[in-house]
Amino acid sequence: MTDTAIETGGLTKVYGRLRAVDELTLHVPRGSVYGFLGRNGAGKTTTMRLLLGLARPTSGTAHVFGLEAGRQQLEILERTAFVAEGKVLYDYMTPLELVRFASGFYPRWSREAVEKYARVLDIPMRQKFSKLSNGNRTKVCVLLALAQNADLLVLDEPSTGLDPVMIDDVLRVLLDEQTAEGRTVFFSSHQLAEVEQIADWIGIIDQGRLLLEARLEDIKNDYRVVVAGGNGLPVALSAQVVSAVKAERFTRYIITSGAEAFAAGLRQQGAASVEMFPLNLREFFLEIVRKEDTCTFGKSGAKTGYASSLS
Repeated sequence: MTDTAIETGGLTKVYGRLRAVDELTLHVPRGSVYGFLGRNGAGKTTTMRLLLGLARPTSGTAHVFGLEAGRQQLEILERTAFVAEGKVLYDYMTPLELVRFASGFYPRWSREAVEKYARVLDIPMRQKFSKLSNGNRTKVCVLLALAQNADLLVLDEPSTGLDPVMIDDVLRVLLDEQTAEGRTVFFSSHQLAEVEQIADWIGIIDQGRLLLEARLEDIKNDYRVVVAGGNGLPVALSAQVVSAVKAERFTRYIITSGAEAFAAGLRQQGAASVEMFPLNLREFFLEIVRKEDTCTFGKSGAKTGYASSLS
């Protein structure tokens, strides 16, 4: 048995001149909540489609629970529940009818889960799907995924259309109940505050390439903002300094590690004042997507190329 739920090696998908996914190497641990982040068009949805065998890779490999994507598609789909970004189902059916229709396709389908999550998510089960709000459509799609009792949940923008109360309900279900039962959650979202609430692993993709893969806890422990006052302070970038921006008499640095030693060095170079602050996930994401170098698996901030230690 592999310790990873998802593993890709050099995964690439090319559409004409567009490299939608470019030499992507991912390692998603079993039982983790993995936030897959990137700007619009970064390659997140294409990656999910490749994992599920809904698109064929141009090159590279993708495995889900050790099963080869594409070649063992049926076995993967039997263990995976997918919520697509579009949230499109049969408009003329009610959620109750959709549940009855879907239940016949999944051998591990749970009626108890349907009853529980329909209540928890407050879904109007007898209203036609076409008449539901965007938020309730999203909740129906999440309900159908949860009822499959899948080992892996692949969720593309699962909070689309949800208000803050609904988002909290969905996040609580994903974190408190699904992972407690040993399931893996692999999801994309632009709502970085939500990701920070539930994810324990983060992967950041841009223009199809993996920029970083690391534990969220390591990111929070490693990265710091250092603000120094004074003239003539260094602004050169390095493996330690992700960014250095000077504004009037202050310079703002993003440091990947060793912030205390870096701050001491600035004082020796004449900094009149030095302050350090932690980075939240939103600030971290904005800094990383502005970089051109990729980062090593499990080592936030390293600039030594694609992850290779587990491949």
